[in-house]
Amino acid sequence: MDLTLRPYRSVLYIPGSKDRALDKARGLPVDAIIFDLEDAVSPGEKPAARETLAAALSLGGYGKRTKIVRINGLETEWGEADARAANDMDCDAVLLPKVESPEQLDALARLTDKPLWAMMETPRGMLNAAAIGAHPQLMGMVMGTNDLAKELNSRFRADRLPMMASLGLCLLAAKATGCVIVDGVYNAFKDDAGLKAECDQGRDMGFDGKTLIHPAQVEITNAAFAPTEAEVELAKRQIAAFEEAEKAGQGVAVVDGKIVENLHVATAQSVLAKAEAIAALGE
Repeated sequence: MDLTLRPYRSVLYIPGSKDRALDKARGLPVDAIIFDLEDAVSPGEKPAARETLAAALSLGGYGKRTKIVRINGLETEWGEADARAANDMDCDAVLLPKVESPEQLDALARLTDKPLWAMMETPRGMLNAAAIGAHPQLMGMVMGTNDLAKELNSRFRADRLPMMASLGLCLLAAKATGCVIVDGVYNAFKDDAGLKAECDQGRDMGFDGKTLIHPAQVEITNAAFAPTEAEVELAKRQIAAFEEAEKAGQGVAVVDGKIVENLHVATAQSVLAKAEAIAALGE
């Protein structure tokens, strides 16, 4: 299945070094998992973490969830070994941190034939988002908003105004090239209202989903990025009304007092496709 057609509502980080966390992840209702060999693993544990993660993935049990391995940067002492190890793992993609140029993806592509994902988390990465997004092996982008905030020296605001330029640049790059793009994490994992507000904002901007740091965030995130029953029902009515209008030789239809044209039908079809993909994930 084309990885870009899968749902990416919830993308949970799991330490690649923790057997218990790797096992628990098998039963979580997330759409994708980032198995982390970078930030979540201390320097002394990194070589062993590769073996721990490879063993867990070989056992399977993760169902239809997209399995993404985040390696250490290729400039580090662990990056190349991570990339080679990930290429042999039962995973769907390899995620490279702090991507700032397509040349970094070229270097990773020489080590693995897996689809590539890019962490977007530096000012230079933001400015080069279009070139990064156009890389032929790139399938997805992940916003690294914590690292980005550090680099920008910005302060936290609930409306994320300091992040808007960066989020927008990456969104444009992803949409222009057909890449998946998921929003950054929400750090206050016990703040359900704040999480929902940030999920709603990301969804409305156009993100495909959100990265998560805790299983407690999954339910809210899945709901926020899934079509509602009302949206699915409206999509079906829009498609049906437009088909009837076409049969009558007309180029537009009217549903609930609003014009429905080709572009609205395309959006409606996307809503139904997403709902079907989410339903298939749970089968």
